Amino acid sequence: MVTVIFGARGNVGRHVAAGLISAGEQVRLTSREPDTADFPPGAEVVAADLEQPDTLPAALEGAERVFLYAKPEGIDGFVAAAESAGVQHVVLLSSGAVLLANAADNPIAQMHAAVESAIEKSDLAWTFIRPGMFATNALWWWQRSIRDEGVVRVPYPDARTAPIHEKDMAALAVTALTEPGHRGHAYPVWGCAALTLREQVQHIGAAIDRDITFEVIPVEQARVELGKTMPAIGVEAVLAGWTAGLTAAPPVSTVIEEVTGRPAHTFAQWAKDHASDFR
Repeated sequence: MVTVIFGARGNVGRHVAAGLISAGEQVRLTSREPDTADFPPGAEVVAADLEQPDTLPAALEGAERVFLYAKPEGIDGFVAAAESAGVQHVVLLSSGAVLLANAADNPIAQMHAAVESAIEKSDLAWTFIRPGMFATNALWWWQRSIRDEGVVRVPYPDARTAPIHEKDMAALAVTALTEPGHRGHAYPVWGCAALTLREQVQHIGAAIDRDITFEVIPVEQARVELGKTMPAIGVEAVLAGWTAGLTAAPPVSTVIEEVTGRPAHTFAQWAKDHASDFR
């Protein structure tokens, strides 16, 4: 049974690939540039681009399952190609933004909702994974300043978030792809603990055995700094999440343990896994 993995070089997709390969599953990994991709030895790699529908039939031929990330551009072409290829089940990495009260006015929610809707209206069975704040966002925010200066600059050091390890999202996807009972389910998933930004940086400091200085900056300066490594849509989502975390504890989740049978990773574990990124 072939599982096609889109975004197989991404933070989550590469762990989905590793989990399926470890479980003895047959996988087909996609890349827009398969000749230069850094994939496991012996893995089947094919050229595919969700924005180029003509590349999809060959990638999906003979496949029964797909791991997909949300890409509104080309989603209709993907659905048509998947249905034609006889794909039975799609696990979509969506976003918890679709559950927000302002989802109708939230660009990230709109993007993911459009993909969910197209799949729901299709003949494909589906499972949606709707994560909140990715722990890997810390690489966008702080990697350079920690590595080069030993400093973190944020407007709200005591804002709380519940970051999710990418390995947990991947484990949830692998379980949904390989075990029965997950079709038609949408799983909201957050991290297992709410931490302040200050606490998160302390965990990173412990992982790299280095004291990290905090500098509190105005929000407008933070917007500029974040904009150096993130698109504007991401910057506003991050700032909104931090602002919300000043007044209310973010939701935490037990869904990883409930679905996969093992505890979720803590942010301290994530920091240890990524220590080399901050050194």
